[in-house]
Amino acid sequence: MAGFVDEAQAHVKGGDGGAGSVSFRREAHVPRGGPDGGDGGKGGDVWFVADANVASLLAFRDHPHRRAGNGGHGQGQKRHGAAGSDLIVKVPEGTTVKDRDGKLLADLVRSGHRFLAAEGGRGGRGNASFLSNRRRAPSFAEQGEVGEEQWLNLELKLMADVALVGFPNAGKSTLISRISAARPRIADYPFTTLVPHLGVVRFDEHELVVADIPGLVEGASEGRGLGHRFLRHVERARVLLVLLDLASAEERPPAEQERVLLQELGRYRPELLERPRLVVGAKADAATMDWDGGEDRLRISAVTGEGLRPLLGRLAQLVAAERAAAEAAAMVEGHDAFVVHRPAAEGFVVERGPDNAFVVTGRPAARAVAVSDITNADALAYVQDRLKRLGVDRALARAGARQGDVVNIGGFTFEYEGADAS
Repeated sequence: MAGFVDEAQAHVKGGDGGAGSVSFRREAHVPRGGPDGGDGGKGGDVWFVADANVASLLAFRDHPHRRAGNGGHGQGQKRHGAAGSDLIVKVPEGTTVKDRDGKLLADLVRSGHRFLAAEGGRGGRGNASFLSNRRRAPSFAEQGEVGEEQWLNLELKLMADVALVGFPNAGKSTLISRISAARPRIADYPFTTLVPHLGVVRFDEHELVVADIPGLVEGASEGRGLGHRFLRHVERARVLLVLLDLASAEERPPAEQERVLLQELGRYRPELLERPRLVVGAKADAATMDWDGGEDRLRISAVTGEGLRPLLGRLAQLVAAERAAAEAAAMVEGHDAFVVHRPAAEGFVVERGPDNAFVVTGRPAARAVAVSDITNADALAYVQDRLKRLGVDRALARAGARQGDVVNIGGFTFEYEGADAS
């Protein structure tokens, strides 16, 4: 899998909303034409969509920026601006999306799952929208809202039926190259596999996706040897195939190999030890150590083909059982095939700045002051009314604001005049 990338950063920017228009009818025989400024169009959204045809996060390595289209500006005669075009960004199945602090925002497990990565800004309302009995000739409009912008961390956790787990040079790559069309790099020294490889295995009427995970070392669960990067690809596998090297150059006994491997899996994710697994002795053709695998454990050789057919038969049975259980659980829980992740709507926050001025942040408050001319008396009255209805006045009072204090909202500076105790 040349160019495989399983970690990336993405900068997403929703489109800016278009500005509302300030316009009045100016037609013959209409001496007192009313306001007819149209609204600005909404900015486009950036969506991450899981797609089965995308194999890795390679597209983000050299081009991390993704931006949706801006909304058009409103015009006279109540002509509204066009909405900006959404941007659909395809990512592999199994992609997790986190913010810069590591908080999980979305887990796009299956094809069609969607995440709203950056919401486009709302279009500003034209002056025709502000016509009222009190305001017969509004001479202001709203500016378009700036689209949401943020950096995101993307991680890919491979979606596979079977994950091969073993120490470096245990024969995982040789096995997957023998049972599938995958062609990973193979050599007689540790860590020849530095990225996962996927292979499709066809056995009788069964079809399995097998992942060759880079070799684990002792301490992998604590991050040693890129442990976390490797172990996360095991998380979603239905079945684990643990390979024990019967011809280990380090002469580590198979039982000791099994103990350490299971220990690392358990430390990383305890639930992995409850996953169905097969333990197999590999390199049987060159074995230098005895291994009492018992009746339920196989000895295989990817070079000679010994034990491969019984191995594939057992894997097919386990995978079929896990698929059936997953489908039954989905039906019981009523899971939809189409999942949409949307960030929760946010309010506003009042904080005290370093200069003792109060700072109000949050999209609702910023929207309230986003008018074309805040020095206009009508516009200022509208802004004050909007902020009061949002509860900003009361929130400032609870934060300790006193009459005359400086308040910053959305790039504008106001003087606090006090709030109704109610």
